[in-house]
Order: sequence, then C-alpha cells, then structure tokens
Amino acid sequence: MTTDQDLTMDGQPATAEFAAKGIDVTASKDQGVIKVVKRHGLDGERPMVGDKVTVHYTGKLLTGEKFDCSRDRKEAFCFNVGKGQVLKAWDIGVLSMQMGEVCTLLCKPEYAYGSAGNPEKIPPNSSVVFEMELLKCEGEILTDDSGIVRRIKVKGDGYTNPNDGSSVEVHLEGRCGDRLFDCRDVSFIVGEAEDKDVPLGVDRAMDKMQKGECCVLYLKPKYGFGSEGKPEYKVGPDRDLIYEVTLKSFQRAKETWEMELPEKLDLAAGVKHKGNQYFKVGLYHQAVIQYQRIVSWLEMECGAGTEQQKRIQSFTLTAHLNLALCFLRMKEFSQVVDNCNKVIELDEDNEKALYRRGEARLLRNEFSVAMEDFQQVLRVNPSNRAAHAQISICQSKIKEHHEQDKKTYANMFQKFAERDTKIGKTKRRRDESVRSSMNGEVGNKRRRRSQDCPS
Repeated sequence: MTTDQDLTMDGQPATAEFAAKGIDVTASKDQGVIKVVKRHGLDGERPMVGDKVTVHYTGKLLTGEKFDCSRDRKEAFCFNVGKGQVLKAWDIGVLSMQMGEVCTLLCKPEYAYGSAGNPEKIPPNSSVVFEMELLKCEGEILTDDSGIVRRIKVKGDGYTNPNDGSSVEVHLEGRCGDRLFDCRDVSFIVGEAEDKDVPLGVDRAMDKMQKGECCVLYLKPKYGFGSEGKPEYKVGPDRDLIYEVTLKSFQRAKETWEMELPEKLDLAAGVKHKGNQYFKVGLYHQAVIQYQRIVSWLEMECGAGTEQQKRIQSFTLTAHLNLALCFLRMKEFSQVVDNCNKVIELDEDNEKALYRRGEARLLRNEFSVAMEDFQQVLRVNPSNRAAHAQISICQSKIKEHHEQDKKTYANMFQKFAERDTKIGKTKRRRDESVRSSMNGEVGNKRRRRSQDCPS
C-alpha cells in the first residue's frame, strides 16, 4: 500500500496541496484527475481533440519515487490528444492546459495504470502524480502535404465514418481571413462535393469525421478554391480558407465487399461519366476520386464469363488510363508511371499507356527510357506523329545532356590540371628551399671544421 507521506509539494504533503488548490478536471467530477497549476500558460485556445501536442513530463508514485521522466531522456514526448494514445489522465489533463502551462496532476488508478499497474515500476491500484508542461500544440494533419489541418471543437459519437459515395448532411461556415463568405446547411455525396460548391478539403476530411463532430479545417489553396478562386464568394485565387464543419448525419455507401459484381459494373459506368465531367472542367483531384473508386471495385474481380471479363478489363484499363492523364496534369509523374504500368501488365501494346508513360518519363528527365516508350508506340502505330515528335525531343535532350556532361568534365579536368600544376610548383619551390638550406648548412660545417684544425 502506497502513501503520500514522502511526496511533498511546496513543502507540504501532496494530498494537502491538491485539496487546497486542486481543480477536478474530469467530466464526471469524480476526483479522478485533480490539477494544480504551477505556472500559468499563455492566454488563448487550449488544445482540441486530435491536436498533436508536445509535452515534457515527470511521473512519480505517492512515495515520491520517480518512475519516468522525459527530461531525463532529453526528449519531449508527442501524441494526438484525446485519441486514446496515452493514459486517460493525460488526455483529460492536457486538454485543460494552455500553451506554456506547467501543472501537476493527481491521477486515480482508473485514470492511470489501473488494477494491473506496471510491472517493476508501478504497483497495482496506485494513484500517481504527473508534472506536465505543454510545449507545443498543432492541428491534426490529414494529408501528406499538410494541405488539410483539422482541429476538433466537439468530438463526435460512435466509431463509423462516411466513406466515398456516402450521403452526408453538414453545416458549413467558410472564412477567408476574417470574412465569413459561406454559412449554410448542405447535403452532398462524398467525392462529389464540388457539385454543391463545397471545396475539396471539406470533401476529403469527411472520412475522418464522426456524427455530431464539429471541427475547424485549415485548407491550403490546393484544397480550397485553387488558383481560380471563387468569384461568387468573392474569394480570390490562391487563398487559404478556414471551414468550420459540423457533421449532422450521414448514410454510408456500400463497401466493395458488400456489392455483387453486376452492381459494381452498373455503377462503374456512372462513376466514369462523373470523373470525365470533372476532368473536362479541370477538376483533376475530383476526377481522380471517381476513377479510383472503379479501380477499387473491379481490380481484383474475375468475371463469370468472357463477356463479363471483357467489361471488367475495359473499365479497369480506362480508369487507370484516365488516372494517368489526371496525374500528368497534376505533375505527379510517379503516379502516371504506376498507372500506365498497370495498363501495360494487362495490355502490353496499349498505345495510350506507352505514350503517357513516355511523357511522364520525359518530364522526369529520363530521356533514354522515355524514348524507348515512344519507339514502342511507333511499333504499335507507325503513323503516330506525336510519338515521332517526342522521339526528336528526346534525342535533342540526350544530345544536350551529353554536351553538358562534356563541358562539366572538361571544366573538372581543367581544374584538376590547374590544381596539379599549382601543387607541382609549390612542391618544386619547397624542394629548392630545402636544397638551398641544406647547401648552406654543409658550407657552415666545412667552415667550422677548418677553424677547428691546428694551424
């Protein structure tokens, strides 16, 4: 049984300090996590659920024995708060803190290590004390390029999220700077939000949200209204946006495994059409979403007969070819090559796939392999004038590259030669200096010997 007799705070027993100055920060007010502020933080927003926070901490038993300390390791600790990644007491305590705040948390076992404790460190059913310092807080990054950042104001209910194709009903408040330009309730299909003038970033955040959730989304222009802006909202080009989004309700679309093959084939035609519509108006990200749905439905399917298999292959090839074209426009050349490769695995003489792969490789400065792709296009279709033109460009680029290499190597060799000449001159001067010094020493020795001889 542990006691608090050895652990003191400000010169008095810990329990007395918590009783006098502590605040119960649990939602149920069951005294499970009591907080004492040691140093107040900066006024402003506190962390929100899902935020990435950075903290320093020290954990002690009520005996005063330290069992863990980030400062001893000289490394702060990062986690997404409110997501169950850490002790329940940490999630609750950190959500109550301000930036720069230092506090002490008295945590009951059920909010810390429970009835099991932690072998060799924390006895079963132990209350523990943590000193916490909140160093940094930033929103949850939802995309690899940090283009969508989310901060959750109100956590949602349940464990399910909308998927592509879901019907959702949301409340939106869109801001550009301090100006509110959009405030409405709207329903849309996930993956097709553009049809309701809802930006891509809101659409792509849907699969992370839960019913009842209210979050703030920080959108870079790529995920907002892009380089075109939105004149009807008086939003100029390349502007960052902030959207507060509340997910009121949603109806999930069927998952791939819930659909029979005939249903997938019937839906694929409409999805392909929707993707083509987006592509024609330059909405390449939205088009990608549609084509990728077809791939996810059909890529692993086998038809019951020849006719059905032909339809599967036709849809799959077209989806990959269209994805390659979208990624080419978006300058994501590795994705172009990947999608073209998948087409060529199914149809090694596919003219469009070979040509688009060649374009991507040429734009990646891979001139030799790009030329091989265009030559293969000509073997498939000798009258393809565009491929002839691309081969000429490749040859010109290769020649230019070789000339540049020659200049680079020539300059390199000239520098080496100049350096060797300089080193040689320095060495000769040093050798001459050494010889001169040696000759002088020999002369001195001779003079000394003649002076030492009897006259």
